[in-house]
Amino acid sequence: MTVSRAAGTGPVLARALRILGAFSADHPAMTLSELARRTRLPVSTVHRLLAGLVEWGALERGDDGYYRVGLRLWEVGALAPRGQGLRERALPFLEDLSQITRENVQLAVREGSELVFVERIAGTGAVPVLTRVGSRFALTLTGVGLVLLAHAPVELQEEVLAAPIDRFTPCTVTDPATLRHMLADVRRSGFAVSDRQVTMDALSVAVPVQDGRGTVVAAVSLVVRHGSVQPHSLVPLLRTSARAISRSLAQSF
Repeated sequence: MTVSRAAGTGPVLARALRILGAFSADHPAMTLSELARRTRLPVSTVHRLLAGLVEWGALERGDDGYYRVGLRLWEVGALAPRGQGLRERALPFLEDLSQITRENVQLAVREGSELVFVERIAGTGAVPVLTRVGSRFALTLTGVGLVLLAHAPVELQEEVLAAPIDRFTPCTVTDPATLRHMLADVRRSGFAVSDRQVTMDALSVAVPVQDGRGTVVAAVSLVVRHGSVQPHSLVPLLRTSARAISRSLAQSF
């Protein structure tokens, strides 16, 4: 990617990453001027960097003048072992879980103080959810997030609990003390329940996925309509799927 030469590579790369980071689900396509506004970089700088990003394939420029994420960036992203590699090993078991339950099945990993969804299978007639593959979410809101946060380093837990927590619904838990009790319960019981924290019609139940060393590397969940089932009844199915995924991951060590 010819976005920099010799001296000044660091600052130039940082600016190029700011341009890539400006794209989101709400802003999948932008013009040069829009990118300059969102990145707060001079138009001339953005124009110069865009040429290199387009040449390398990280971005594509359509006939309408809008820039979009390019396939080359997707190809590189697909090599991430915690994303595509995990997804490929987990997918057969996630599909089985989806066929059995006809509910939403999700697989997520932790990235810093957030979670990233690496797979989601929508069940037939299942409750609508706000998540999509590749999207990020707060660790305190969902079942998978609570599992991942419960098994994160204590320092990161305190960092997350000390930061402001957005309230999505009247049921969103924002009190740090309450969340600490919830995380302790997740570690004790081996599963998490997030009840109407994101939308008032959805409930999620999640369990951890471990690698060959016994480290929690992901979480798998079922998202169902609130009131449709008893959350505890979903735990055995989830644990069966999580154990199968964990065994598959252990084979790679």
